Amino acid sequence: MTPDPATPCTAFDGMRKLAAGSLAQVAPAVRARLDAAPNAAVLILADDDARRVEVDLRGTVADVAARYAVAAEARGPGRPKLGVVPREVTLLPRHWAWLSAQPGGASVALRKLVEAARRDPREQARSARDRAYRFMTALAGDAAGFEAATRALYADDEAGFTEHTTGWPTDVRDHALVLASPVWGQGA
Repeated sequence: MTPDPATPCTAFDGMRKLAAGSLAQVAPAVRARLDAAPNAAVLILADDDARRVEVDLRGTVADVAARYAVAAEARGPGRPKLGVVPREVTLLPRHWAWLSAQPGGASVALRKLVEAARRDPREQARSARDRAYRFMTALAGDAAGFEAATRALYADDEAGFTEHTTGWPTDVRDHALVLASPVWGQGA
């Protein structure tokens, strides 16, 4: 599946932050870095979940920029501004009956339920914890203090987390702290 060019992401060259912004902005910066240093170990991670983003970096910087600019403009039928994607949901008949009875129907009711859950501070903290852990594993899995920092993250121990990440490369430590900040109610 082609990643959305509007996806906010951050690219790292080894332990150094290379670029941050939309994928349409980051991909050309990564291509430029690879042109300058073909053996660079560049990793692009989505900001919302810290999962690796695979991009097509073939061609020149201009080719990559054009590819993702075109992809940003190319939209299929439907409700493109909302990013509506049809999927299958399996529910019991009583669940469908309840959803159908809601104002606006099943789709509206499901969207409201999902949005309410996403605003729940516990869900935001869980999501931030998982995002920070994925990032830490990808970039700092071998770093001194990784296990202790992970324990502190899952114990909601901000001071311990900060202490155990102190020796990490600055860009990695700072990004991990930003990703983990919702765990302690500081927002991202």
